[in-house]
Amino acid sequence: MKKNKTLVIVILSLILAWEGFVRLLGVPTFILPPPTAILAAFGKHWDLLLFVHLPVTLWEVFLGLFLSIVIGIAAAMMIYYSEIGAKVIYPMVIASQTIPIVALSPILIMWFGYSIWGKVAVTILISFFPIVVGAVDGLRATNQDWVHLMKTMGASGRQIFLKVQIPQALPAFFSGLKVAATASVIGATIGEWLGASEGLGFFSRRASNNLQADLLFATVLLLSLAGFILFLCIQWIERRSIPWFYQEKK
Repeated sequence: MKKNKTLVIVILSLILAWEGFVRLLGVPTFILPPPTAILAAFGKHWDLLLFVHLPVTLWEVFLGLFLSIVIGIAAAMMIYYSEIGAKVIYPMVIASQTIPIVALSPILIMWFGYSIWGKVAVTILISFFPIVVGAVDGLRATNQDWVHLMKTMGASGRQIFLKVQIPQALPAFFSGLKVAATASVIGATIGEWLGASEGLGFFSRRASNNLQADLLFATVLLLSLAGFILFLCIQWIERRSIPWFYQEKK
């Protein structure tokens, strides 16, 4: 409770400092709008932001993140259990992140078009990497003494995987998933910036082109809030999936 109060005080202090800085120095609103102007812009366009563009972006985020989880887990399993996978797939996964996303995104849009799948492809490209790395590191961190103990007790490979390897890999997997959750919002936004007719990325690009800095900041604020809430949702699932991990840390 004390930490929450401190956080609120810090945020309010930063907002007040921002407002005072802009007002006292007379910074043009098209460069840096004050928080009051941003809230006013949000209030003026809240129906478009919340009920027209936000659902489009969230659908792209959820679909892209779900497919990233499926692809990421499949890739991690091949990397961990296959020597060929470790030598071929893992370097390809790493190489996919060495090229700037802005350079690859137009190619994905060209392949998948301006439909939702173009944005989903960009979202997958930017969010599947931490899932793969987290899952692989989690599997590799399995306590081998536990594995040997299970084998001496006559456990099958499937039982060892379900009762030892998966539980021990979950903390690292969720760490990667939390990173991927926030990154998925970035991916969907980039995809909409490159080509879309709706969504918060499209709306923010239009505001930027019109030099509507207050509306642009309002859109960015909403995107940040969406990513933050998604992160908290993953964290909530994590705490209920592996409660023993948090009990050990106390």
